[in-house]
Amino acid sequence: MKRSAFTMLELVFVIIVIGILAVLAMPNFNRHPLQEATEQLASHIRYTQHLAMVDDKFDPADANWWKRKWQLKITGTSYDVFSDSVTINGTVDAGEAAIDPLTKTPISAINLATDYGITAITASTFAFDNMGRPYNAFTIDVYTDIVTADTNITLTHDDGTAIITIRPETGYVSVTYP
Repeated sequence: MKRSAFTMLELVFVIIVIGILAVLAMPNFNRHPLQEATEQLASHIRYTQHLAMVDDKFDPADANWWKRKWQLKITGTSYDVFSDSVTINGTVDAGEAAIDPLTKTPISAINLATDYGITAITASTFAFDNMGRPYNAFTIDVYTDIVTADTNITLTHDDGTAIITIRPETGYVSVTYP
């Protein structure tokens, strides 16, 4: 006997399998603002390190070459990524901000409070050299102000806290949610 159609039982099994696969493949639509803010800041820290390694500021003819390192400056709940190349005064001047490769906009005055509801950021401003090593941002001496211990950036939100850790020597960035 030749069959030319599926039985009802076979169709039901196929529909059940497709339903299970659809539930497993469905993205999570719940928004986690603390996680989003933490991942954005960690990504911009990594990008700052990348810029520092690609855009080597070393110039033996200039005694202040090391002051032009790429920096991430945190002020309150906002931050900037810039290279202090115009006036070397620790402030973001026009044309010094890094450009986000995705949005093509300056990474300047990114406010995590208005965008994600972050209530506080405890951190210091820091910079990276041409080998990706983290430094205190406003260094006095390029050889003595290298970071020698883990640098922690804590983001506080109504839902909890997140910690971004930057390792000395390598500048490796990791995120934990205690």
